[in-house]
Amino acid sequence: MSAGEVSLLLFGAFATLIILRVPVSFALGLACIPVFIIDPRMTPFVLLQEMWKSYNAFILLAVPFFLLAANLMNASGITKRLVNLARASVGHLPGGLGHINVMVSMLFAGISGSSTADAAGIGSLMIPAMKKQGYDTSFSVAITACSSVMGVIIPPSILMIVWGGLMSVSIGGLFLAGVIPGILMALIMMGTVLIYAKIRNYPIYKRASLKEFLQALGQAIFALVTPAIIVGGIILGFFTPTEASVVAVVYSAILGGLIYRNVGFKEFRKTLYESASLASISLFCIGTASAFGWLLAYYRVPQELVDTLSAYGTGPIATGFIIALSFLAIGMFIDAIPAIIILGTILLPLAAKVGMHPIQFAIIGVISLAFGLVTPPYGLCLLISCALGKIKMVNAIKDVTIILIPMLILLIVVILFPEVVLFLPRWLTPQFL
Repeated sequence: MSAGEVSLLLFGAFATLIILRVPVSFALGLACIPVFIIDPRMTPFVLLQEMWKSYNAFILLAVPFFLLAANLMNASGITKRLVNLARASVGHLPGGLGHINVMVSMLFAGISGSSTADAAGIGSLMIPAMKKQGYDTSFSVAITACSSVMGVIIPPSILMIVWGGLMSVSIGGLFLAGVIPGILMALIMMGTVLIYAKIRNYPIYKRASLKEFLQALGQAIFALVTPAIIVGGIILGFFTPTEASVVAVVYSAILGGLIYRNVGFKEFRKTLYESASLASISLFCIGTASAFGWLLAYYRVPQELVDTLSAYGTGPIATGFIIALSFLAIGMFIDAIPAIIILGTILLPLAAKVGMHPIQFAIIGVISLAFGLVTPPYGLCLLISCALGKIKMVNAIKDVTIILIPMLILLIVVILFPEVVLFLPRWLTPQFL
């Protein structure tokens, strides 16, 4: 079979299964079976073999451990302490709670590495509080969902760990590359909140005194040093990303169990169970997506794509937009991790062909996939936020679209100006490049 025939068969079967509402992780595996049956050189056992090979990776241990660390942080009451710090910092701005929501998401992103943990933990506190103070429910839900995507952009990021392990890119370099886009995203969202507040006359808090700010900072200081321990330890070479995830779990357990004393045996057991459930879904998806991606590589689909697009003479900028649009499209339908495994491996040769830096390619992909967390029909963070706000997804779409427009501008800036993502890695850790 040719690369085109295999692509049509694989993606056609996958799309059909998704329309029939088969879970993505199963759809990816089932879509491979027709190819195994048609090609006499193949056997269905290859599916199991490729899944097993993908699981036999030390770096993947970081996924369940970072999820566990995020859930332990949530259970230990970290979110409330971050909310108090954000209130003392930006609560006096017009639309105070909206700014607090964004700032807490940014701070929590540096702890959790997971957008869904961000949306669930922060949304359960912020959405009811915003509704109580007179904020529109649709806006409260939209700003919570959109700000939660910083969880996969600001380090540590589970998506960056998977990307770096899969495509042999420095994870420390990816972490540093995500800092500036993450901060810019927070500032852009706060600017959007300011416009909303002026138009809709949202309330503000009284400016906090220096004493109140220092008290809030002191209460949250143990949580705030978490990203320094994780990211700093990786960059300075004290431990690998997988070892860093274990350090994050141990630190979170000490914080919740011994310092804040909010996580007892019962809460710890519940957190372990929830984390294992989430991790099993992600890891099963990685296995089936790896088999799917192996078939694409075996039939030289990525090379065919490079040869086709090379004929049109696309440069780095045009290729950047092709990559972004591809990830934006696939992110609307499937989870980010299988999207990285399938589409990332297809587009990697294309990015290399035009001389795009692997770290810029990665950040374009991660930011683009972050949109999928708040865009239907997948939109997992939006679904979580809508459930917490007790509204239908369709009622929040208008505000989500408005908030996503400046985020889209940020994505374009990253494509046009590579130094936005490469500045920190080149300055602090040129050995990663």
